[in-house]
Amino acid sequence: MSSTASNVSTENSNAASRRLALREWIFISVVLLLLITGLQWSKTLGTLDQSLYDRFMRLNPHPARDDIIIVAIDDYSLAELGKWPWPRLRHAELLKQLNAANPAAIGLDILFSESENLSSDGLQNGDVSLAAAIAASNKVVLPLVSTSAGQGLSAAQPLPILSKAARQLAHIHLELDKDGMARSVFLQEGMHGVWWPHFALAMRDIANPLAAEATATASLPGQRLSDSDRSSPLSDAWQRDYQMHIPYYGSSGHFTSVPYVTVLRGEVPADFFRNKYILIGSSAVGMADSFSTPVSANEGAISGIEINANILASLLDQRAIALAPLWQTLLYALIPVALALLGYLFASPRRALSLTAGLFLLVLLSSFIALRLGYWLPPSSALCGLLLAYPLWSWRRLEAAIRYLGEEFILLDQEPHLLPELKIDAANDPDDTQPSLTAPLQDSLEQSIQAMRNAARRVRDLRQFVSDSLNSLPDATIVTTVDGNILLSNPAAMLYFASIGQPKIQDAMLPYLFSKMSTPAAMEETPNIVFSWWNLIDLQHQSSMSKGVEIVDTKERDLLIKSAPCYTGQRELSGWIISLIDISAIRAAERSRDETLHFISHDMRAPQASILALLELQHDPQTALPQADFLNRIEKASRITLGLADNFVQLARAEAQDYRLEDMDFQDVLIDACDEMWSLAKEKNIRIHTQIPEANYPVRIDRSLMTRVLTNLLSNAIKYSPSDTSITCSLNYQTGMIDAHVICTVADQGYGIARTDQSRLFQRFQRFKHKEQPKNDGVGLGMVFIKKVMDRHHGQIDFQSVPGEGSTFVLKLPAFSI
Repeated sequence: MSSTASNVSTENSNAASRRLALREWIFISVVLLLLITGLQWSKTLGTLDQSLYDRFMRLNPHPARDDIIIVAIDDYSLAELGKWPWPRLRHAELLKQLNAANPAAIGLDILFSESENLSSDGLQNGDVSLAAAIAASNKVVLPLVSTSAGQGLSAAQPLPILSKAARQLAHIHLELDKDGMARSVFLQEGMHGVWWPHFALAMRDIANPLAAEATATASLPGQRLSDSDRSSPLSDAWQRDYQMHIPYYGSSGHFTSVPYVTVLRGEVPADFFRNKYILIGSSAVGMADSFSTPVSANEGAISGIEINANILASLLDQRAIALAPLWQTLLYALIPVALALLGYLFASPRRALSLTAGLFLLVLLSSFIALRLGYWLPPSSALCGLLLAYPLWSWRRLEAAIRYLGEEFILLDQEPHLLPELKIDAANDPDDTQPSLTAPLQDSLEQSIQAMRNAARRVRDLRQFVSDSLNSLPDATIVTTVDGNILLSNPAAMLYFASIGQPKIQDAMLPYLFSKMSTPAAMEETPNIVFSWWNLIDLQHQSSMSKGVEIVDTKERDLLIKSAPCYTGQRELSGWIISLIDISAIRAAERSRDETLHFISHDMRAPQASILALLELQHDPQTALPQADFLNRIEKASRITLGLADNFVQLARAEAQDYRLEDMDFQDVLIDACDEMWSLAKEKNIRIHTQIPEANYPVRIDRSLMTRVLTNLLSNAIKYSPSDTSITCSLNYQTGMIDAHVICTVADQGYGIARTDQSRLFQRFQRFKHKEQPKNDGVGLGMVFIKKVMDRHHGQIDFQSVPGEGSTFVLKLPAFSI
């Protein structure tokens, strides 16, 4: 009965989940499609569409027509013929040269709104000659522009004599978008009911009478403006119509161009211009009217005469780019997203991602192909919808997966808990925003989420407990299988084995990791059994291994290795936990303690015993020493004791943490130390020389400790040098590629240090004696003090010593930049 109820409950839960998933899909689809509709309607992504339009245009070049020739007023022509403006007789001569070649049409893209200086008869031969050449050709188009003289717009036409001679007057305006790009042109502009064709359109009509009839009957390419956008013919507004988006053929230099001067001189054969469309205009730097276009990304701008060549070529080839109407752009944006959303219901996540990527590429490709065919479908809204659709659908799928896992976690919640849990009231738990599983108003989704939360928390707690327990152990710890294969290791273990040249220990066999370490001696419990590393994972040696075995690794560190077995709930052996405890510090402390006890029992005790013995002798008149001798001996023993105690105090301070660092010049410290040792050196007639080049030696040091370092070096040099010798102290500032250092050198002419003793120079309580040197009362802590202070200052100390010749100590400290 309970099983049947459980199945019914599961089926109801699944049905509710499916209904919820469908509602979510419908909601996401409606919101996303409405969003895309709004984006397309408002043209919010128009800038992105224009960027894609320009990139597609650059990827869609066309070969230039060979019947369009540009006669360019370029820098070469200006250099040959002189600065602009040129006499109009020169333009007339050029037209005569071109008329002889019988061209299809000539477009003279030069404004002649003012006449040259008049002669006595009221006319200038240049204007007359130019008008005659234009009239003789009967194929010349002259430009006009709109101007504003303070009383509204008007058409700035050429001189009347030139206007009458020209076959056609035409405007040369371009339509610039908000970003300054010239993407379109109006084929007709005018005012007061008078219309002028575009410059390129007029050239086409001159050479093609049938096309001229189409122009006359208003059969032009391009998009006509709506009645609301066209102004009344009776108004003073400048009127425009038939907007055509230019299908550019290529960037600057795409069409054939010849210099003006070469044509004028007759260097170009007449047959070259026969039946060709000739555009005459400026392309010189600083003189030409240049515009940014979709195909001029690298060049920056294209001259107006070259843009007119592109427009003329598109009119001759009957090519134009038509903008899709709003209803088509809406369908183009909505259909791919709708297909993607529909596919999400049936496809797996991987196929859904492939579907989204395929539709994304299909939208881009179709928009590009449509532009090649002369039709512009803006893709940005569709692309944006596809980019949003998959993440939103993935979120829905994730929610469905969570619901399924929640159902499973409800069952998992019935399982026994591995860790103790605190009983927290849901009302007072800030992290628990859901009611308990027993709440009467809680639906299946909330139960699943709560069960998943509880199970996930327990899994996380268990994992975190195991991870924290292992990682927080200060000692290197590894977990192995029963046969010794390493499963887990904490950071301390990985760091330790990396230090001995074994960076990868995962899946390694435990006994082989210790194969290069020293084998411990036989243990007290089993003196007759030879130790083997396999004993670490042998239950027969569990008792001894739990106490640990002490070894020395390859870097002379003292280690204590312990092992303990792991068991399952059925008390079956599941693995081993191995701990490596570094006891080097303990062993070093024990050795230091032994050395210190030896020092206290001998070196510190000896002078005190001498004082007591002298006092006892002094009480007996028969053994009493003379007063002066008695006091000298007491003073000597006291000074020895004081010196030993002082050495201990200074070493303790060197090992302390509170260094008082100051910025100073190191030569001041060296001079102070030399002055302090001067009297001691004078007793043995030893000369102290300083070699300090004129410079600054900035360092950051504890002055008192560093002075003690130098006095220790100088004191040792004096003690271990014969009389009548010298000690040389020098400074040097050394600059490297990255940093700089102050180098201090102390060289003596003393007895030197034997090679066998040099390796122990910086160890505690080490005293060396040359056969020729007198006895001294050193305790063996001075060089330890020096090494400790240099290390704390991030410095270095090196030395060279030759027995019988002397020793040289070199201190290297980081220079401090002021």
